[in-house]
Amino acid sequence: MTDPVFFSPARTYLLSEVAELTGAILSVASRGSDVIESVAPAPDARCGQICFIDGRGAAKRIAELRASAVFCTEDVVQFAPDTCATLVTPKPQRAFALFMRQMYPDAEFPQPLIGDGVSPAAHIAADAQIESGAVIEAGAVVGSKASIGAGTVISANAVIGKGCQIGRNSYVGFGASVQAALIGDRVIIHAGVRIGSDGFGFVAGPSGLEKMPQIGRVIIQDKVEIGANSTIDRGAMSDTVIGEGTKIDNLVQIGHGVTIGRSCAIAGATGIGGSSKIGDFVMIGGGTGIADHVTIGDGVMLSGASALMHDIPAGERWAGYPAQPVKSWVRRDLLLRELGKSKGKV
Repeated sequence: MTDPVFFSPARTYLLSEVAELTGAILSVASRGSDVIESVAPAPDARCGQICFIDGRGAAKRIAELRASAVFCTEDVVQFAPDTCATLVTPKPQRAFALFMRQMYPDAEFPQPLIGDGVSPAAHIAADAQIESGAVIEAGAVVGSKASIGAGTVISANAVIGKGCQIGRNSYVGFGASVQAALIGDRVIIHAGVRIGSDGFGFVAGPSGLEKMPQIGRVIIQDKVEIGANSTIDRGAMSDTVIGEGTKIDNLVQIGHGVTIGRSCAIAGATGIGGSSKIGDFVMIGGGTGIADHVTIGDGVMLSGASALMHDIPAGERWAGYPAQPVKSWVRRDLLLRELGKSKGKV
């Protein structure tokens, strides 16, 4: 449930305003003066609240609503109760998310804990460059020749290493660390993230494994978001690169020299081996393991808990352990089920 202790609506909205903000069509224009005070999930929404209905079983679920308003597709409007105003859009969840960003701006982008400016309890090198409007919280450390752009928040106990550059209106969460990295504008780095640590580089020698120095960088382009406790290793010699608009979930490991394209989505507990190359608009399900030196083409969808050891051409959907094209994986799974039913008979 929404709790005003943590997230308060910026203000109330008229339904006519909601329609204008989201591009949705209010089915009954006379409901435009109805007031929306907050949002809620569809089963819990009550008077003064707005929700969305989408996907399988939408007609049945919309008929049971007690909300004041709902984002929905045109084909289910007729099933909505008279007490619930309908805002028609081809993508209800997207419209709902757009409205939530307007109503709860503090939830879209992390906010500083206390005040503005530079805390006297922060530790900042004399030759670091801090633009006016940046926020450096207590316990944060900013190393020599590092630069922090205007509007960027460096949270309590975060560490920004020597020479790192962070653009404007970005956020580095509590206890995160950044080294050997160049970071763009409007980047969100959540608590506990480790950027620019050593890649896993060792060579066999007569006395065991010998360390190979990692002298590359991490390049993070604009509008990237990195979930809590994820790790992105710096390159051995080439850079590790995260493309513009890519979203990375919690507990993701990205090895040294990996290149990830634009607007990718990588779910939690995924591990990506060093020097792999991932194209634009790739979606990777949670718990996936990707071997090193693998190339994944643009627009690929890789199912959760997959184990990928081969290149994937652009636009394909793969799944399984080991990963293979979805049709092949489904056929294999059906065959194994049939073999199981045979009770050992060939």
